[in-house]
Parts: sequence; structure tokens; C-alpha cells
Amino acid sequence: MTTIKTTCERCGDVELEPGDLALELDPTQESGVYLFTCPSCIVVQRRPANPRVVNVLLATGVTYEVVTPSSNDHPITEAEIATFARRLDEEEDLFRLLTP
Repeated sequence: MTTIKTTCERCGDVELEPGDLALELDPTQESGVYLFTCPSCIVVQRRPANPRVVNVLLATGVTYEVVTPSSNDHPITEAEIATFARRLDEEEDLFRLLTP
């Protein structure tokens, strides 16, 4: 069986099998992100996967999913922050905003 060596942020080097990883591919680029759960600390890890890493993971049989970035993935703009701050200043009862 193929062994894939990678690194956990907490535990250092770990060895995994292809079934222990998942790959998310960006359809607009040749790269993506691979995910795994560390076998030692059980923390889910997300790592960038450049084109070379993507090719190696696919060749070893790692499952993949093509993930289309959603429109919600954009950063908050200065205008949105200003609008939010203005509305907070205008609201007399902030607790009212917490009730449905």
C-alpha cells in the first residue's frame, strides 16, 4: 500500500494512506487544498496543494472534489464595514437586534 508523508502542525511528520486524505480542487487553477485528520492528535489539517502535490495525490488514488468558490468567499469591503458601523451607531437598542 502507498504511504503518504505529510506534516501535522502539532505533531510533526505523519504517515497516511490515500484513503486518509481528501483533495479539494479549484477549477480555476491547477492547485487545491488537501485535508486529513492527524492520527495522533485527531485535529483536521488543511494544507495547500500546488500542481505537483495535486498530481502526486491523484496518482496515489486520493479522492477529490472540485470546489467552486462561492460568492461569499470575498473579503469584507471598507464600504461594508462603514455601513455596519453606521447602523450600529444609529441603533438605540442593540439587544433588539438579537431577537428574531
